[in-house]
Amino acid sequence: MTALQGWLRRAVPATPQELAAALWSFGYFFALLAGYYVLRPLRDQMGIAGGTRALPWLFSATFVTLLAAQPIFGALVARLPRARFIPIVYHFFVLNLALFWLLMAMGIEPVFVARVFFVWVSVFNLFAVAVFWSFMADLFTSEQGKRLFGFIGAGGTAGGLLGPVITIALSVPLGPHNLLIAAIVFLELAVFCSARLERSAGAPQGQRRDQRRVGGSPFAALSGLVRSPYLIGVAAWVSLLSFGATILYLVQANVVAATVQGGGAQTRIFASIDLIVGLLTLATQVFATGQFLRRFGTGMAAGALPAVYVVGFLVLAWMPGLAVVVVLQVMQRWTNFAIANPARQVFFTVVGREEKYKAKNMIDVVVYRGSDALYGWVFDSLQAVGLKIGAIALCAAPIALAWVLLSVLLGRTQERRAALPGREKGETP
Repeated sequence: MTALQGWLRRAVPATPQELAAALWSFGYFFALLAGYYVLRPLRDQMGIAGGTRALPWLFSATFVTLLAAQPIFGALVARLPRARFIPIVYHFFVLNLALFWLLMAMGIEPVFVARVFFVWVSVFNLFAVAVFWSFMADLFTSEQGKRLFGFIGAGGTAGGLLGPVITIALSVPLGPHNLLIAAIVFLELAVFCSARLERSAGAPQGQRRDQRRVGGSPFAALSGLVRSPYLIGVAAWVSLLSFGATILYLVQANVVAATVQGGGAQTRIFASIDLIVGLLTLATQVFATGQFLRRFGTGMAAGALPAVYVVGFLVLAWMPGLAVVVVLQVMQRWTNFAIANPARQVFFTVVGREEKYKAKNMIDVVVYRGSDALYGWVFDSLQAVGLKIGAIALCAAPIALAWVLLSVLLGRTQERRAALPGREKGETP
């Protein structure tokens, strides 16, 4: 064993048979989120450029787009093995980015393109990440997920650190539209890593499952969801995740638009938040996530995020200013990425293979963005009747408290299902 191999064995919580798969998964997620975080500050700035009053409409447009795309994705999953449909999804997004780059470089309908780009990035983010985590839930068992998902998530966090650095450094001298080229490169790198992961000799399940089609109907996602109280509970958790994130995002957009002038300055604020979140998350994922999940379980880990929202919304109700918004945004995203999201992904290791790709994608994509649209209009309606940011935050706190209780219940159910014969591999009994 070389010195490097010895260091990797100490740094990565994987067995020798799992090591190659864990490292390629790390690289895959690194490239994927580096590309996304190059785009995210640009998306946020374009959302403001189109007018904050248009944001609920953009959330609704995102939901409609995802609703139309879900059956197409379901058909792709049903007919093609994993090794084929995953590259197809990412290459499609690369072609989209090339088209956006051309439209922005030529200055064609800048406001309209900005709004379409906002919707597209919102769609891309959920689809691309949902495909990744479906792959992980298919590849790893519940026990492996508790050990490895923190480390694998650290790959995404490291990519999330690099993305804002690129945006901060290059958005002004090169122009925002040229950042799309960097995102294209990262997406192609993600495709390469996913292919290497498929071919990895250290596949953790000891079998070549990538050659099997998932099968079933393109519309099986909905039926699989409504038949399972457990998945309905997970869908409710994801909807509440959207509730907290949407309310806080719209508060942030309104506060930043009112207090910070200039597109460049606004973009740098958003990128700086991303950078701080990334640093905190990476340290936590490397040193604490796996231990936290193994010691406290998925319920406590998932419940940490709504607990942050309960406290944050109460503080925001008392002091609704830019500093509080930024701190709460950092805290909730840190807790989500470092603790709650790995727990949520472990929830899916105890369901059937078709549910991992279809029902999971519907929950992570359609339910999440549908909730975005719903809560965007709720926020807009609360403002229309005269509620200020502090009052809206105060109304949101009890809902976050109910979310804590749901997290605990889901964690207990996941642990029971993981203990059943066959469930560690996600088999349907």
